[in-house]
Amino acid sequence: MKTGLTKALAAGLLLGVMASPLANAADTATGTLVGTKGTDIGTVKVTNAPGGVVLRVSVHDLTPGWHGMHFHEKASCEAPKFTSAGAHVHTTKPVVHGLLHENANDDGDLPNLYVGPDGQGTVELYSTLVSLKPGSPRAALLENGGAALVIHAHPDDYITQPIGGSGDRVACAVLKAGS
Repeated sequence: MKTGLTKALAAGLLLGVMASPLANAADTATGTLVGTKGTDIGTVKVTNAPGGVVLRVSVHDLTPGWHGMHFHEKASCEAPKFTSAGAHVHTTKPVVHGLLHENANDDGDLPNLYVGPDGQGTVELYSTLVSLKPGSPRAALLENGGAALVIHAHPDDYITQPIGGSGDRVACAVLKAGS
């Protein structure tokens, strides 16, 4: 019963943060996802939350199936390969990838995104591995010129080094402060 109450309180807190008028432009970062041809294929919004961030991703015109997603260290998305986004955000080296890896320390790790048969997908998730702004021990997405969200061609298996076997980068969004 205590666990159920804790989960309910956490969900309520999360909803309160997202709906709060205090979640203003200084507490959010947004970006336009571009595909390998440089065209707009979706949006990204990151909202600062206690102990992490809430990430909302909406995509269209992407290959159906599961896709790995990661926060990358540079605010650059040069199509078609998006290598300008650099590596995953991190606070420790060497970086060990994988949400299921026992020694993981890769702050850029995120769950996979599912894209339906119509090429559209939406996900909202919570990450405790990063923050939006400096001031916590977590990697700050808007520090040092910003960061990017990268979507990969294949799902992340959450263990394989260095990117979970998720393959080529197929979409990228530069994260910019504001709503």
